[in-house]
Amino acid sequence: MKMIVLYFSGTGNSKFIAEQFAEKMHAECHSIEEKIDYRELFDKSDTVAVVYPIYGFCVPRIMREFAELYLDDLKKKKLIIFCTQMVFSGDGARAFARLIPGCEERILYAEHFKMPNNICNFFLFPMNGKEAASKPEKAVKRLDKVCRDIENGVIKKRGWNAFSCLLGKSQNIFYPKLEEKARHSFRADDSCIKCGLCVKICPMNNLEIADDQVIQKDNCTLCYRCVNACPKQAATVFLKTKPKIQYKGFHL
Repeated sequence: MKMIVLYFSGTGNSKFIAEQFAEKMHAECHSIEEKIDYRELFDKSDTVAVVYPIYGFCVPRIMREFAELYLDDLKKKKLIIFCTQMVFSGDGARAFARLIPGCEERILYAEHFKMPNNICNFFLFPMNGKEAASKPEKAVKRLDKVCRDIENGVIKKRGWNAFSCLLGKSQNIFYPKLEEKARHSFRADDSCIKCGLCVKICPMNNLEIADDQVIQKDNCTLCYRCVNACPKQAATVFLKTKPKIQYKGFHL
């Protein structure tokens, strides 16, 4: 098997799974944010593993745009699909399969991995230090089993049963509207020191500093990277509540 692992990671959870998997399977691993020749990577592989966080039961827009850009290449490959999640995401892994018409018979494995919460400013999802330690450890144990299955030719597809699909479809009808509204939701309050970190790390090139303020370009993908990285906790997206504790578990 000639495999490449491609991932998008907002705050490091999916990066962690992608790099762990690539190391165990002796595969090349790249973020889709890298400025490289992806078609060259596709040409030298027969299997593509994709790893991404699930947002509102949907594939993040940045990953959807990547899949659309390289659709013809992905249509020719065997696929392994991993999604990271805070809670059960229904058909989170199958959501990517729906982006690639006719790929069902070429999916070797699909799995969900529970990882720590990175939504640091929503009262319903409190930050939990114990969770941040235990979930990755459990995810690695699950990943070990996944690797054994793949090496032994065992095919499993998490998120393909009727209940998972029903749960996913019942929830992801709301996310597209939220996602569209969130495109222009970045805010930086008066405590912002214009350090430029959010501009540098934004995966969508959504931010710039002009006229002594952080300006957005209406292209936020809700990854929460800026919210968790801001040294003054000045940045927010969608929710206006300032974070009291930031997620630093797998910082990029």
